[in-house]
Amino acid sequence: MELNLKLKKFVSVCLLITFLSIVYVSYLCSDNDCGLSSSRLRFAKIMYQLDSNVSKPVLHLSKVKFHQSPGLSFDSILNEKFSFDMNGHDVMVFLHVQKTGGTSFGRHLVQDLDLQRPCTCQRKRKRCYCFRPNRNENWLFSRYSTGWKCGLHADWTELTNCVNSELDKNEGEPVQRRYFYISLIREPISRFLSEFKHVQRGATWKNSRHWCGGRVASMEELPKCYSSSTWKKVSLNEFLTCPHNLAANRQARMMSDLSLVGCYNKSYMAKEERDRIILESAKHNLASMAFFFLTEHQKIGQYLFEEIFNFRFAVPFAQYNSSRSSNYIAKLKPEQLTEIRRVNKLDLELYEFAKSLMFARFKLVRNRDPNFEQRWMHLGKLSVQAEFNWDDEIEPEPISKNAVDTR
Repeated sequence: MELNLKLKKFVSVCLLITFLSIVYVSYLCSDNDCGLSSSRLRFAKIMYQLDSNVSKPVLHLSKVKFHQSPGLSFDSILNEKFSFDMNGHDVMVFLHVQKTGGTSFGRHLVQDLDLQRPCTCQRKRKRCYCFRPNRNENWLFSRYSTGWKCGLHADWTELTNCVNSELDKNEGEPVQRRYFYISLIREPISRFLSEFKHVQRGATWKNSRHWCGGRVASMEELPKCYSSSTWKKVSLNEFLTCPHNLAANRQARMMSDLSLVGCYNKSYMAKEERDRIILESAKHNLASMAFFFLTEHQKIGQYLFEEIFNFRFAVPFAQYNSSRSSNYIAKLKPEQLTEIRRVNKLDLELYEFAKSLMFARFKLVRNRDPNFEQRWMHLGKLSVQAEFNWDDEIEPEPISKNAVDTR
């Protein structure tokens, strides 16, 4: 009897300690401090129970609880006294989706920013050193500054699980950094056709890792759409009908947290639920980024970047009104255009979300800027122009004069 009483007291004490610990963590642990806490931008929660027979998720709640944002958001920057600390441990991470204009923007970052210590580029190599003024550490994680350290055109899932360890490796020790994720979104039909034409000329991006859940995707999960070394001269109908073509909904997939849907294992859940979660995750991650803009609105993108980070570009961003893809759209049959829209349904919805969000941010920043009219008229004009010529330093890739560079 006495033994049972002591056992009950012991269990009661353990339960009390556990309860108080939960209350303590919930009360004191902020979004920025606790890796297990949800983001402030909370869409909802998804919970699964594994079926012991088939080891697949059984849906109980249809709402999603997303992981904590890996970097500072636009809202955090705007609502605090913020400055990008070039001398500290602040790092911009550029998520470069294929055929969105990321190559042009990436060049602006390393070539045209007016910095105390400008990036230095190696002749005939597409690589620049973008170091802090006071030491040789990278403040920019991008194709041209660090290379494809997390994989060729690494997506959100890859970057958020890789950037910190790669920078620790480069700098020789673990460092507490603040990350600022940046990206571009392009009108999906034009982007899809631009990728089609690029693949038709021989591009494959076959060296992309597609890392998720601690491993690369298997051939069974991501079968190739072609049997030879490239998909050169592929027809549009072939490009559209391959069910494994990663060009379809590429932007939504690359912006989302694929660990929420079992990575590239499409048998993990029903297609409709998978698509819904990918789209909501992509919206969440895009809204959580410090900065993004639409390829079709270069001037707004330049203004927002300069105001958010308090940097200035030495040149105005060029806006091209035509591209290879837009010329190609005019030649499409109605049924082809309908099919393109169908296979890019998620990207189309993400684009509308991104457009609304970008214009809302633009309006907010513009209304807070007492010098907006003057700034808007003189974007890309500095009192002293930066002495840098990309063509003198790096061999450019050929670009049609009538086409926007959207690689």
